[in-house]
Amino acid sequence: MPPGVYGMQDVWEREGWQQINIEFLLPTGIYLNFPVARSDTISTIKKMVWKNARNEPLFSALSDPDAYVFTCINMTAEREELEDEQRRLCDVRPFMPILRLVAREGDRVEKLITTQISLLIGKGHHEFDSQKNHEVNEFRTKMRTFCEERAQVRQMLPWEPWMEFNFPCDLEPCSVVAQSGKSHSGKKILVNVKFEGSEVSEQDPQDLPMFLKWNALRKKSTVFRSAKREKPEDYTLQVNGRWEFIYGEYPLCQFKVSLKVTTSSRLHSYIFFQIYMKQNTSSLWSIHEPFYIYLLQGSRVNADEGMKLVVQAGLFHGSELLCKVVTSNEVSVCSEPVWDQKLVFDIGVSDLPRMSCLCFALYGVIEKTKKRPTKKKNKRADCPLAWVNTMVFDYKDQLKTGEFSLSTWPSVPGDLLNPMGTVEKNPNIDSTAGLLIRFPNIRPHPLYYPPIEKVCCYKRREIVDNKNYTEFFEDEKELLWKLREEVRQRYPESLPKLLLITKWNKHEDVAQMVGLLRKWPELPAIHALELLDYSFPDPHVRSFTIRCLRIFNDELFQYLLQLVQVLKYESYLDCDLTCFLLERALANKKIGHFLFWHLRSEMHVPSVSLRFGLILEAYCRGSIFLIKSLMKQNEALNKMKALNDFVKSGSQKATRIQTTEDMKVCIKQDTYMEALSDVVSPLNPSIVLCELCADKCKFMDSKMKPLWLMYKDKYDHVGIIFKNGDDLRQDMLTLQMIQLMDVLWKTEGLDLRMLPYGCLSTGNKTGLIEVVKNSDTIANIQRNNSNSAATAAFNKDALLNWLKSKNPGDKLDQAIEEFTLSCAGYCVATYVLGIGDRHSDNIMIRETGQLFHIDFGHFLGNFKSKFGINRERVPFILTYDFVHVIQEGRTNNSEKFERFRECCEQAYKILCRNGTLFVNLFALMKAAGLPELSSSKDIQYLKDSLALGKSEEEALKNFKVKFNEALRESWKTKVNWMMHSFAKDNR
Repeated sequence: MPPGVYGMQDVWEREGWQQINIEFLLPTGIYLNFPVARSDTISTIKKMVWKNARNEPLFSALSDPDAYVFTCINMTAEREELEDEQRRLCDVRPFMPILRLVAREGDRVEKLITTQISLLIGKGHHEFDSQKNHEVNEFRTKMRTFCEERAQVRQMLPWEPWMEFNFPCDLEPCSVVAQSGKSHSGKKILVNVKFEGSEVSEQDPQDLPMFLKWNALRKKSTVFRSAKREKPEDYTLQVNGRWEFIYGEYPLCQFKVSLKVTTSSRLHSYIFFQIYMKQNTSSLWSIHEPFYIYLLQGSRVNADEGMKLVVQAGLFHGSELLCKVVTSNEVSVCSEPVWDQKLVFDIGVSDLPRMSCLCFALYGVIEKTKKRPTKKKNKRADCPLAWVNTMVFDYKDQLKTGEFSLSTWPSVPGDLLNPMGTVEKNPNIDSTAGLLIRFPNIRPHPLYYPPIEKVCCYKRREIVDNKNYTEFFEDEKELLWKLREEVRQRYPESLPKLLLITKWNKHEDVAQMVGLLRKWPELPAIHALELLDYSFPDPHVRSFTIRCLRIFNDELFQYLLQLVQVLKYESYLDCDLTCFLLERALANKKIGHFLFWHLRSEMHVPSVSLRFGLILEAYCRGSIFLIKSLMKQNEALNKMKALNDFVKSGSQKATRIQTTEDMKVCIKQDTYMEALSDVVSPLNPSIVLCELCADKCKFMDSKMKPLWLMYKDKYDHVGIIFKNGDDLRQDMLTLQMIQLMDVLWKTEGLDLRMLPYGCLSTGNKTGLIEVVKNSDTIANIQRNNSNSAATAAFNKDALLNWLKSKNPGDKLDQAIEEFTLSCAGYCVATYVLGIGDRHSDNIMIRETGQLFHIDFGHFLGNFKSKFGINRERVPFILTYDFVHVIQEGRTNNSEKFERFRECCEQAYKILCRNGTLFVNLFALMKAAGLPELSSSKDIQYLKDSLALGKSEEEALKNFKVKFNEALRESWKTKVNWMMHSFAKDNR
């Protein structure tokens, strides 16, 4: 290594270095040095070491190669044992070119699994061990037992439940199935049944899979004259080219796919756990004295010398401030300021809610001196420095005692205190300010929050004694509280309102509310999900919510994105939501796959990396058989990122053609082809990305140079886009909402041919997008059918002519029908969600006629502007060239357009009836930290567009006004599209 150069970061990042000199330290004390290929596996390198060591002294003292393992110092400056010997040296990436051979110790299989899990989740198990935290240790032990027990249960599953875990059916909503059954009366489904040969047969849409198998086997016995009588139960139906199967008591028309017959034999086996009740010993409700803490001192405080340092402390229950905020004395600025002050809160210990959160803000005070002396005091300004939160009770329900060192987080715009923030300490201890506090020993023995049994007993005793019924609320709250039993019986969906007016700083009211919850009927998803917001932190409320969610089956997958985000609101590692998600992930491979990636994609966020890392570790312990597949996906994504960095660097120095050729040469290297081929798609676990077609791969023109990668398998081509540098979480959320709209519409018998393509965030500003084949942008279609960019946007015949060219003869009518329905769906969807930046490169059409939107960088009414002028002045995109297609090119075809309008109005009314669900789902995503969705104010656009609180007639009247406005002002859209084309052409 050259003098003055430390580490091999550049060596691993440069693709040119094929041979690397490595130093080997043997257990016999012998030193070896020879070159190895960067693409060699650890197993190959070990064989080379043994070959070279034969000529060295003390070779006979070495045991069998399997008795030893290589160790190195990795890029995070930690010692790593290379148990997985199939890894390549370029993937191990040692910090220095030194490998030490040591004798194996302990259980090799266990160490290998632990190493693989650490690599997979991006956090070493030693990082969990180094926490020296009882809560972390207990959680790991409990979750490991839970997940491994589930795995053992899964191994014993009979065939059908095992299939339900591995390959859950992909079904259409029932209402659409019923309608399709009626519409297909007289029509048949064409099924291509494959054995050694291939034959097409007709099948009734309402037939069950078992009947299709019976028909197929009967035909097989006729064709091949088989003497053996085969049973339909011994076979299952597989989708061409996918790990997707057709089974169960569902009609064929409810499945979304085409079929083939394969023998049903078990492929893998599986895991699970048990939740135990916490046992508490004593209550704190007998303590009638104010709650207080001691603020001792700070550390590593960095502030201007002219300031005075102050700490503000507040007690919160969710978003509710429980009592008046307490402020410390002012002290002079120094690195380790000392307060040594008792902070007393205006709330009794007995009235502390179970989920009381103590929020601190450290800030400086600056005195603003006036130019002219006056009798008035100088004005003072606050300069926020940092914040930190901690729970008042620990994870065992015990009131905290003793000293706690809290490493703070940098201040955020807004209020000084941040109750919505994490209760985790900042892991970057050396670079952040710290606060040292002490919880007092109020009694010589530990104090516990009462368990639910005692809470309910207390409630009954209060009712019998008829005490503590003093009314604490304003008129409306008082009335609702008085009628709480009637609310439970007649309006159970109003539970969130009742919880919000409950006085959580009065333990008498808490007892009554908890008792009421035990009798509360289960709520549907539309209302239950709201209770996972940070405004409802009480553990009994969250347990009730999980009880409601347990009735979901397929519905759970629709809301998985939100359920992962609200894990950030949980105050303790071991909670009902974590157990519920793990339970479902280990019972359904599809849910487990996406839970893994939703968690893995945020492992770079310090405030959640511990919690998410522990959940990932537990999931991997329960899915050992999936680790290899997930590691392969992770390796492929790392190669995509390296390839994207190579393209970004090359595109700055060379032409696009040259960079594309260099990219293809890079892809064709063995290390890339091996890593990028035969990978389960992170976008869809039922699809395997088989053979990478290097010559069809390219990169796109946008700033981050996304990769366009094409794969082929036995039946079809599959394309994915890899993005590095763009946050795809907002796109994921928007597409999830479009998918949900599609489900709601189909449930009511309205199929608007929506196309919510796959999109998945896989890491820090990295992710994948599904390529929709046989489609093109409006801009390209208009440009290719026009003489100049100036006239392209105003060419109303371009779209219809393009559809005619792709759909000759009778196919055109169906293509126009697809266009009409999908255009109606996206008009309503983009209006309701407030999708911005709708130019002609962000709207696409498939050759079949389906219109769909892409690239959702702006939503909730955050429309783009230029020089302060709003560029988007219409509620949604409905241009005259769209109308021209809908009317089949005839200006007097008002019947077709009126049908289109009716579809829009019907779709909008269905969404308004489910408006609360959309608002709740967006509210739960506030924890994600998306720039355009960070507070309750951001959701106001959605409430307005869905006309929440208005009658259906009022809502529809407002939508009709918006519809007419979109049509009337569509010329402005055309001008915007023209300006966009000019700007794009002149880049």
